[in-house]
Amino acid sequence: MNILVVRNDKIGDFITALPTCYILKQQFPGCHITVLISPINQSIAKACPFIDNILTDNGQSTTELAQMLRQYQFDISFTLFSNTRVAIAQWLARIPQRYAPATKIAQVFYNRRIKQRRSQVKMAEFEYNIALVQAAYPDISTNYPKPLLTFNQQEVQAIYQNFCKTLNVNKPVIAFHPGFGGSSDANWDISEYIELANSIAHHPNIEIVFTFGPGDEAFYDVFLQAKSGFKSHFFQGEVLAFAKLVSRFKLFVSTSTGTFHLASAVGTPTMTFFADTLFASAKRWKGIGDAALQHHYMIPAEHQARQAMFQQVKKDLTQLIQADDSAHAASSI
Repeated sequence: MNILVVRNDKIGDFITALPTCYILKQQFPGCHITVLISPINQSIAKACPFIDNILTDNGQSTTELAQMLRQYQFDISFTLFSNTRVAIAQWLARIPQRYAPATKIAQVFYNRRIKQRRSQVKMAEFEYNIALVQAAYPDISTNYPKPLLTFNQQEVQAIYQNFCKTLNVNKPVIAFHPGFGGSSDANWDISEYIELANSIAHHPNIEIVFTFGPGDEAFYDVFLQAKSGFKSHFFQGEVLAFAKLVSRFKLFVSTSTGTFHLASAVGTPTMTFFADTLFASAKRWKGIGDAALQHHYMIPAEHQARQAMFQQVKKDLTQLIQADDSAHAASSI
């Protein structure tokens, strides 16, 4: 059976599709899973043993996309995020069963339209994706391992050692990733991130590093101008290499963006900031990893409430570091 899974948007969105791909492969071990994704997500998809083939959406015309899809003779497709172009292309490719949420004009080109009303946020994004598959296979097991993304440890160690050598790091790393991205629409500013880092900078058993990536240039410039004294790392390589690096971090502190979803997928503890709205909240955009490793905060818009939240985050950050130290001390006895 040839199965197509479509999630051709941003990094975090594609990460929310990985459990869907995994459970399909587990249910039908002999099936062939193909994903249609954005070019930026190719390296992550290649690292997933439950994905057999990768098609990239490079903005082809509807006809060109349909011709590409038709070559693979898919039996069924699950379009986790749709637009009219992708919908028409699948219709033209004559995929027999085409599942998608019943939203937007695009739904008329699918013959299996599932009402989900994701704006009501009755579950997380990755759970809505899984629910789409359950519409086709009601008895499918929805279990998947956490972390779902695992790597060759020799490769991970090589990347991490190079990182440590470059920045002269010799302690466990807590990374602060200040940039916006994806659907995030609430964040602390650079000075607040620096204040958060300063609140734990005295701790003897950690190293603080500020990380940035493509699209974060403005944040990086402001950070450099602040001359905080903290080490920084501007990453410009493949997403997969960054995921491997993040997998070695002690804690990843960021807004709700693709890097947070990567950190959760590889099993790194996270402290994450969301907007104080239901649609942008952790209820909708929590990570696919272990819930116990995710620490979520909704940043209020009102100034006084925002400041109160910020002080709470500082306290919780200190407690997280202390609790981790206590756990390591107990395990060494």
